[in-house]
Amino acid sequence: MAVLPTKGNLIATKHSLELASTGYELMDRKRNLLTREMMGLISRAQALQSQIDSTFTNAYEALMLANVTMGKTIHIAESVPVDQSVELRYRSVMGVEIPTVLGDDASRSLQYGLSVTNSALDDALVKFNLVKELVRELAELENTIYRLAYSIKKTQKRANALQNIVIPGYEATIAAITDALEEKEREEFSRLKVIKAQKNRE
Repeated sequence: MAVLPTKGNLIATKHSLELASTGYELMDRKRNLLTREMMGLISRAQALQSQIDSTFTNAYEALMLANVTMGKTIHIAESVPVDQSVELRYRSVMGVEIPTVLGDDASRSLQYGLSVTNSALDDALVKFNLVKELVRELAELENTIYRLAYSIKKTQKRANALQNIVIPGYEATIAAITDALEEKEREEFSRLKVIKAQKNRE
């Protein structure tokens, strides 16, 4: 849309350009901070995944030992209630809703009688509870990474729009208005010179 070449419009467009430039700087800073945060979380998630793999292996080995020393433990497993203590909460970080996965430590308590079990089963229980905590932490991390990546993509789009479309548009408008005003000033100056020359001849 063409803007009338007036001083008022020139001032308004310069103000809009200033706001757009500030907006771009803020978006760029936000993108960089979120990217740095996400990269740190990716490293943590990779280390945690490796820890989960080894902990799962140890837990299954402990369960196999319990099965060997006690016979099948499936009947004991069926008596353990399902853990429904997991709770999801959110906190805002730079406008991004980040999940926090909470759990109840009460699930660590023994849910079976000691008279028909041995320490091998207790060891398996401890190790599987550790797996559960690690998986909970990994789920929180991976969800956070996904949300940060989505926010970075959205911020990148907005920053690109400001940098490549909005700001150049304002700059072009300012240049056009400035040229038009300077042309008017030159015409006015020439007109005044002609009028002055006519008056001097008279």
